[in-house]
Amino acid sequence: MSNARLPTTHEGFVEDAVRERYGAGAKAVEPALCCPVKYDPTYLAAIPDEVIERDYGCGDPTPFVRAGDTVLDLGAGGGKVCFIAAQVAGPTGRVIGVDCNPEMLALARRNRPEVARRVGYDNVEFRNGLIQDLRLDFDRLEAELAAHPVTSVADWHRLRSVEDRLRRQHPLIADASVDCVVSNCVLNLVRPEDRRQLFAEIFRVLKRHGRAAISDIVADETVPEDMRRNPDLWSGCVSGAFREDEFLKAFESAGFHGIELVKRERTPWRVVEGIEFRSVTVLAHKGKQGACLERNQALVYRGPFKSVEDDDGHRFVRGERIAVCDKTFHLMQREPYVGAFEPIEPLEEVPLDGAKPFDCKGSPHRHPRDTKGQDYDETTDRAADGCDERPCC
Repeated sequence: MSNARLPTTHEGFVEDAVRERYGAGAKAVEPALCCPVKYDPTYLAAIPDEVIERDYGCGDPTPFVRAGDTVLDLGAGGGKVCFIAAQVAGPTGRVIGVDCNPEMLALARRNRPEVARRVGYDNVEFRNGLIQDLRLDFDRLEAELAAHPVTSVADWHRLRSVEDRLRRQHPLIADASVDCVVSNCVLNLVRPEDRRQLFAEIFRVLKRHGRAAISDIVADETVPEDMRRNPDLWSGCVSGAFREDEFLKAFESAGFHGIELVKRERTPWRVVEGIEFRSVTVLAHKGKQGACLERNQALVYRGPFKSVEDDDGHRFVRGERIAVCDKTFHLMQREPYVGAFEPIEPLEEVPLDGAKPFDCKGSPHRHPRDTKGQDYDETTDRAADGCDERPCC
């Protein structure tokens, strides 16, 4: 492995190194690109060998795809994850793979008809673009360049206007159009200055209550600058790795909630200069945005921890009634929180259109009278039903 430092800028060598190495990897098997992954063999039978042999990843995000989903695969490469997701999503689902490497796109596109023939339906397409700019369709841009080549500064200014128009009128991926975004060892290849936009784009294209399942390589320490400037390490999914805690914070900063480290390999994939690099899979959800309204609802955290705090700073103490807004009340009854909280509805429903704003900055206790009513004075003559069909006392 070369330790040479390129005289070009960091931005330039990152993109060039990735483009060249993955272009070559589409033509011949490159074992050093990322780590071996075990996939469900049921789905592999429908995928041609040349795609399987040229698959470069570090995890399997496809278990988080559901039947009927519209799925977006970032950095689709030769199409393996797309072809697996297509079978999970089924004939009522749809899968879109995005990549900007011409050789990889060609590999995926030429195998698409054969996969469709083997599974019995065609629900996959591959689009040309950058995963950190999911509005710009490179195929449309290329057509514009063919018709109007850039030969002057004036042409360059015009091209920028063309790009803006394409993003607005013909986005590669539309807002809130995807149920599940998946990616397999690609985010670490994006240059650092584009990563905030990358996560913002993932968030933008997801529908409300959509989810992102991302497998990637992370580091247990901050990668030093000299390693980041090594093109072999960068294109090999090493030196561009997020630090593992910062990877999770990037989802949080983009607005996701319910962020889970659903898989973390105990054994490092590689160790370079004492830094451990390992595969992780993160699952994150969209849907906590919106108005906070007071409807006299409460949540009781069941345990097992003494207390927990959500992504908005609400602190739930085990067994205590915590006042929450209507949005949080319903959010905590969805995945990934299902079963963790006991919801308490008010005896008299507060109409949504008459609800007042709720201050979500604190975690106030909800007095039982807030839900029962201040004048509640009912006395029951017998024990309530529902004691497992046995006498309660």
